[in-house]
Amino acid sequence: MPIKMDSETKPVNILVIGDLILDEYIWGTCERISPEAPVPVINVNKISHMLGGAGNVIKNLIALDANVKILGVIGNDATGQVIKNLFREVNVDTDNLIVEADRLTTKKTRVLAVKQQIVRYDNESTHDITAETQLKLVNNLLASINDTDLILISDYNKGLLTEDFLQEIIGLANKFNVKTIVDPKGRSYGKYRGAYLLKPNKKEAELATDKKISNEQSLSEVGMQLKNNLSLNYVVITLSEDGMAIFGDHYTKIPTKAQEIFDVTGAGDTVLACLGYCTAKGYVIEKACEFANHAAAIVVSKIGTATATLNEINNHIRDNQ
Repeated sequence: MPIKMDSETKPVNILVIGDLILDEYIWGTCERISPEAPVPVINVNKISHMLGGAGNVIKNLIALDANVKILGVIGNDATGQVIKNLFREVNVDTDNLIVEADRLTTKKTRVLAVKQQIVRYDNESTHDITAETQLKLVNNLLASINDTDLILISDYNKGLLTEDFLQEIIGLANKFNVKTIVDPKGRSYGKYRGAYLLKPNKKEAELATDKKISNEQSLSEVGMQLKNNLSLNYVVITLSEDGMAIFGDHYTKIPTKAQEIFDVTGAGDTVLACLGYCTAKGYVIEKACEFANHAAAIVVSKIGTATATLNEINNHIRDNQ
């Protein structure tokens, strides 16, 4: 079965549920050190904004010509409004974004000069969503689920994806025969129980199981432990330059497709989007991972949070067969 994709068949409808982040970049030049402290003085030339977190997953899905909806929470602040505007620019409906008045929408600000990042500072709230917000989100989920082919869950541990809310999402998805694919965060993985597929990276898998991955045997043990203990259909552990490990009925490992790595920022979001896209298209897990591997190879060869289009991925597959 080939892994080449096309967008001429029926588009897939994917619902993304996850933490929203605004990535702010302050670009400038540095010509002197401050007389007040041993720090550079930056002359600001430009400020730009990009969707991060679950928003970056959505950008990757749009690059694959998927139909996308977002379900999430923002604060009643300027950052939340910028996120809304950025979604509208790419024709993503924001009606399912719930506003919490006491929440700061996450913003990560990076100051760059002399071709490098000088400092990063964050503004955010990470407390759990309220019961009222959860009820609104669940109602929005129910209103969308009949038109949803697959649910992607992007957890950045910002307070949206509580155990109670996640178990409600996964339970409803299973009831309606909609697969859920999760990019996890933190140590407590019980909240992901019953999902279709879990996609931790190596470090995350080690934290979740309290086991060090040092060889093929320990890798196999960690993957199967996660799969069996959480009642999952699949676990995919991303291993950076060592590729991916797939745990279903058996353990399979596929090598990386990356040849040049300039920036790994957002590569995990690309892999999540591709796994969701391919699974919604009906591809078996091994082929979905191969496709995601090619896409990741493309984005790590670019600078910043990048995406890979269908044409780019198909060309990469052709050139590396």
